[in-house]
Amino acid sequence: ASVMGVVQAHFRPEFINRLDEIVVFRSLDKAQIRKIARIQTEYLGKRLAERQLRLEISDKAIDLLGNVGFDPVYGARPLKRAIQQQLENPLARQILEGRFQPGDTVHVDAQGGQIVFAPAQ
Repeated sequence: ASVMGVVQAHFRPEFINRLDEIVVFRSLDKAQIRKIARIQTEYLGKRLAERQLRLEISDKAIDLLGNVGFDPVYGARPLKRAIQQQLENPLARQILEGRFQPGDTVHVDAQGGQIVFAPAQ
């Protein structure tokens, strides 16, 4: 059945005529969420580069962020919050504590369902 057929079966013509456009959204799948997570973490990498820090994020860490931030109803909205809570805030704390210095490369990985940070070798 076409989208318009379903719409016409459920709504009166008077209501349909008041709509300018019908846009069909498909919910994001986990692979798309992972791609968005990678893009969002690249933005963080650019911000860290301004402070002479380099960011390396493993696929396992991206998968963890994608799983934590995946919500089929809300799409990628929870992903941004997950990245902030799981990655940005703990990393900022460690930078402020002096664990990472300008010129360092921060390796981000996932272990035991948690994001972990280590100086890159």
